[in-house]
Amino acid sequence: MQNAITASWPRLRVADWADTRDTLHMWTQIIGKIRMAYAPAVNHWWHVTLYPTARGLTTSPVPYREGAFDIEFDFLDHRLRLRTSDGGSSDIALEPKPVATFYGETLETLAALGLEPQIHAIPNEVEIAIPFADDHKNKSYDGEAAHLFWQQLSQAERVLGRFRSEFVGKASPVHFFWGAMDLAYTRFSGRVAPAHPGGVPNCPPAVMQEGYSHELASFGFWPGGGEEGAFYAYAYPEPPGYPERTAAFYDQDLRECVLPYETVASAPDPDAVLTEFLRSTYAAAADLARWERSALEAKG
Repeated sequence: MQNAITASWPRLRVADWADTRDTLHMWTQIIGKIRMAYAPAVNHWWHVTLYPTARGLTTSPVPYREGAFDIEFDFLDHRLRLRTSDGGSSDIALEPKPVATFYGETLETLAALGLEPQIHAIPNEVEIAIPFADDHKNKSYDGEAAHLFWQQLSQAERVLGRFRSEFVGKASPVHFFWGAMDLAYTRFSGRVAPAHPGGVPNCPPAVMQEGYSHELASFGFWPGGGEEGAFYAYAYPEPPGYPERTAAFYDQDLRECVLPYETVASAPDPDAVLTEFLRSTYAAAADLARWERSALEAKG
């Protein structure tokens, strides 16, 4: 029998929802690119991300002309909700359907609300990039799996948010990057980093160079890397000695630290296990790269 703490961390095997995950990945890319079409640019691409809400994932308010709009994945009622600041609103069902159908429905609904975004309608950061309008391959939607994934994100955001409060230097929000389909949080030392070499599939090197323009330590959760997804941590540039100092977690193939979600969810105190992973991998990056920790970390 699970106790109340561990029961709040939902269990979802990646193999059981891989088709839904791949379809939802493309859907979030479409909505993220719509946000990107209108939102003012922010360093490290922070203007393109989505955010967990009490019901799913949202763009947050996006400026448009003299007003704003937002789009939210509601994983309780399984609807895509589109709203404008002048009172307009419409819904699209989240149900099994091809990416091409979802894409067409979304653009038609936005047009009816007075928005006609121009986006690069091809996915990023995937090996096989099928244009959204032509993607009839990805068409699965298991509502229960989507609901459980959102709950995983919510738990991860809660702990990452508390970890974020321990740092007073430059840091990102806790946000959802639709390129790799991960919830991420990043800390910065304040120093410029060497140019990123790129190499991410279907993603121009300039995108990565902007994202990694400054020295950082990054943390997050994504639905891969373990039977039920995984938490990760890495440093860019990686300081000498980082793999050795983080040997309990370091994956030589991924070149980053990995903590399987199932290890956290099955622990007597999941929050403590995840927090220790975050703190120890950050300390390794900051110490080895000689960050000015006393100036960057919250006192007390």
